Amino acid sequence: MTPQPLVGNRPADELHRNGASGKLPGSFRLGLLRGGVELKQFFRAKEAVVFTFALPIVMMTMFASIFHNRIQNAGVTVSQLYVAAMLGAGLMSTSFQSLGIGIATERDEGCLRRLRAMPLPRSAYFIGKLCLVLLTGVAETVLLLVAGVAFFGLELPTAPGKWFTLVWVLVLGMVSCSLLGIAMSSVPRHAKSAAPIMTLPFLILQFVSGVYISIDSVSGWMLEVGSLFPLKWMCQGLRSVFLPDRAKVLEQAGDWELGRVALVLGAWCIGGLVLCLTTFRWKNRRDG
Repeated sequence: MTPQPLVGNRPADELHRNGASGKLPGSFRLGLLRGGVELKQFFRAKEAVVFTFALPIVMMTMFASIFHNRIQNAGVTVSQLYVAAMLGAGLMSTSFQSLGIGIATERDEGCLRRLRAMPLPRSAYFIGKLCLVLLTGVAETVLLLVAGVAFFGLELPTAPGKWFTLVWVLVLGMVSCSLLGIAMSSVPRHAKSAAPIMTLPFLILQFVSGVYISIDSVSGWMLEVGSLFPLKWMCQGLRSVFLPDRAKVLEQAGDWELGRVALVLGAWCIGGLVLCLTTFRWKNRRDG
């Protein structure tokens, strides 16, 4: 008997029989099924799981331990600034960097070509990847918050509005960075070049977006470059949640600019989706 193609981890004919209209499920449901497969594959690679969750915590611990003096006019310590900023960097690492490298590797190994032969549209594949990033990103944020509160004096917000801001910054930030990572995954010609190609822009963005260097210490032209990308606005939105209002004097505009944060991240979600749809490939360029 010829084996049935899989959609997610279920046979296509089973999904066909279960469909209310006699058709395969829509892209969203297929994407959720694919997301379950992505999560299983991720957590089976134990070394990757440890590295993904441990690296942001290690970087946060190193910088927050070395620089811990108090900024008098802002009412916060440098370590508190690092913790809030590293939340954004950790989320971009999980979404943009890890996702881009992973997809480039899957393409090079022929996994995407096999998926293309199945009834799985590109949109469902994107949704599956977003499910992976959203769940792992939330888990990583919780771990970073636990470390920040326990060791570096980070204070959890008490106002409901702050928690609402945290939710929409996380969602918009992870979605925009994920879509940008999917689009960038088409740049490497093979898996061996994926890591440096994805790591270099991410490393530069961390320095020009106020992750490792306080915004008020970054050169003007660097800030202008950083303002074009999601990371700077993710970090700014997260600082507004976990730092007192006095600390907004350290921002480029002297304010949290939450409306602008939402606008830029939302624009990157739309722009990233357009880039994904126009640049995503199931196979390497050298394969034709």
